[in-house]
Amino acid sequence: MNTVSRLVSLFVITAAACEVTGAAELQSIQLPPPQTTGGKPFMQVLSERKSLRDFSTRPLPPQTLANLLWAGFGINRATNAHRTAPSAMNSQEIDLYVATADGVFLYDAKMNQLQPVAAGDIRARTGSQPFVKDAPVAVIFVADHARLTKAKPEEKDRYANIDTGFISQNLYLFCASEGLATVVHEVDRVKLKDALRLKPDQRVVIAQSVGFPKEPSPTSGGAQ
Repeated sequence: MNTVSRLVSLFVITAAACEVTGAAELQSIQLPPPQTTGGKPFMQVLSERKSLRDFSTRPLPPQTLANLLWAGFGINRATNAHRTAPSAMNSQEIDLYVATADGVFLYDAKMNQLQPVAAGDIRARTGSQPFVKDAPVAVIFVADHARLTKAKPEEKDRYANIDTGFISQNLYLFCASEGLATVVHEVDRVKLKDALRLKPDQRVVIAQSVGFPKEPSPTSGGAQ
């Protein structure tokens, strides 16, 4: 093996080792119990629901993140593990992957935890618009077609898209209630599939950025 080949091999091995080590450094995060009472009146929340694309880089507090994910697709009936959003034939085929500055996590609704998936900040890869790198959280909706056991193959994408819409709207309504900014946006499914280390039956559907609204600059006069 010549010198160039040795250097290339060493680089590949080192990069792979760094990736594995980085992922291993991420730990499971136990979220605070979700606060399931309070908030604005429902009709007011509907009137204030909107898409905002200007985000502050300020991180979401753990309690806010816990409440957000529970509102999206948490468990609201402990006796049978039913969720805050419906799913086709109760398949619960949608997983919420949470991308932050630290890495990517999988929301475990039963344990109320964030399970580590991969280290590194992939928020900029969740969309083509500049704001995706500023929002502290990107929720990536992933459909596991293997759970849609009662659906015909040609129905699975349709069911997953509909069920994602239910969850996304829950996130929108929570953000309206809490004064947060959010917007759903298109993704590069090929790049995200690799970054999230998905199985063959898993499909990236779409992503939704969430964070605090960006404060107006002193010279803007408050106009956005």
